[in-house]
Amino acid sequence: MTLDLADHPILARNNVSVQGEGAQTYLLAHGFGCDQTMWRFLTPYLAEDARLVLFDYTGCGRSDVTQFDSLRYADLEGYADDVIEICDALDLKDVRFIGHSVSATIGILAAIKRPELFSSLALVCPSPCFLNIPPDYEGGFERADLEELINLMDKNHVGWANYLAPVVMGETNGESMVTELTDSFCSTDPTYLKPFAVATFFSDHRDDLRKCETPCLILQSAQDALASQRIGEYVSANITNSKLVLVDANGHCLHMTHPAQVAEAVHDFNRVL
Repeated sequence: MTLDLADHPILARNNVSVQGEGAQTYLLAHGFGCDQTMWRFLTPYLAEDARLVLFDYTGCGRSDVTQFDSLRYADLEGYADDVIEICDALDLKDVRFIGHSVSATIGILAAIKRPELFSSLALVCPSPCFLNIPPDYEGGFERADLEELINLMDKNHVGWANYLAPVVMGETNGESMVTELTDSFCSTDPTYLKPFAVATFFSDHRDDLRKCETPCLILQSAQDALASQRIGEYVSANITNSKLVLVDANGHCLHMTHPAQVAEAVHDFNRVL
């Protein structure tokens, strides 16, 4: 690849890195409070015959935080624009997108805007809406509870991280995994993390599921405190061209705790497209 990533404004903004030179391209999009390093458990299973594109959303990881625009990133559409701009900067086509958690929704939004960029979406523990919206939808959380969580981020950022990380990771997955996620939450400046949290936890993108025509693989953890099996089934039922794979696992981070199973499901899904 001849393009100098550091010299391109978009690629520098999002700390884009490229691994491998295979015929297929995977674009890996991290979840809330994380960065591209979280993919290191999965990438060895994908890298043998593929090009892997990793990045940090603006405000996360080692991105250029001077480029953070509070208006742009007030909703998930702004993060979807990050994904599209990275694809355009690298002249990517037929991308196999893998998005964790909120990035599942971000990938759907990007694919709706620019369907020609993507050949498939792998949605790892997705949720189009984390809110309970009676009587028809249970996203898992009452608005008041999420507002209290956001307020805790303001008052005690470390305490917030120590509370949320075990819930997200699943305590049965080991102290080192929980610690890594806690450290990731703690290392992200609340100036940028809070807007991402609000955009993640208070948005409702259920209607966008029906607009997505890109083939979607939904990878659902059997026990997930953030996105229950019921939500995975809801996502699958509302995306026309989709396949749901239930992984016998605990926690919201299958790409970290069960990377071999994730890779196998992704390969099997893409093989028949």
